[in-house]
Amino acid sequence: MIDSNSIFRHLTEDELAQIPIDQDPEHYKRGAIIYEEGSRIPGFFCVQKGIIKIYKTGFDGKEQIIRFAKKGDIMGFRSTLSKERACSTAKVIEDAAIILVPAEMVIHLVKTNGDFAYDLLRIACKELGEANDNITDIAQKTVRERLAEELIHLRKEFDLDNEKFLRISLTREELANIVGTATESVIRLLSEFKQDGIIELHGRRIKILDEKMLLKIGNIHD
Repeated sequence: MIDSNSIFRHLTEDELAQIPIDQDPEHYKRGAIIYEEGSRIPGFFCVQKGIIKIYKTGFDGKEQIIRFAKKGDIMGFRSTLSKERACSTAKVIEDAAIILVPAEMVIHLVKTNGDFAYDLLRIACKELGEANDNITDIAQKTVRERLAEELIHLRKEFDLDNEKFLRISLTREELANIVGTATESVIRLLSEFKQDGIIELHGRRIKILDEKMLLKIGNIHD
């Protein structure tokens, strides 16, 4: 059964029969690379399980994390449609199950199914808007503000478990690569947030104790 939020929700029965959504997905362990920056992508990838970080690599080898993909998300569709090489790398950070929809099928559906094409356009516009927001934040907000904002974003994106821990576990380096700063700065700021009673730290796990204060620090109007 297709979820009401699925990218495939507007496909006809005949169209659904032509894509591999009912087949066994490919399974990837943490650390596996789905595709690399500069490579040719054979189609777009649909995440059925797990978490994947999507990032670009700078000239110094440092990662800049663009976004995360989780269950229900798709990856690589922009490069598939533009027939360009991948502009980012997708790496598994939580064991994943992924289905590949071949490029020729994606292009065929875009040309013949207006609702499917419109949904892809909406996703592209959303990602573009988020990229514009990130550029503005890096230019105008302090590292402290950006880290607080990112913790709120992760809470909204992945929610909290029963103990109020974020449902995504990231290294300090990965957090720094999202915020766009040095790992040492993130370590120091997390320690400050902990001392101020805003968060609690258990290894990689982060518990949100005072969401209102994070909103205030990040200058977020929720």
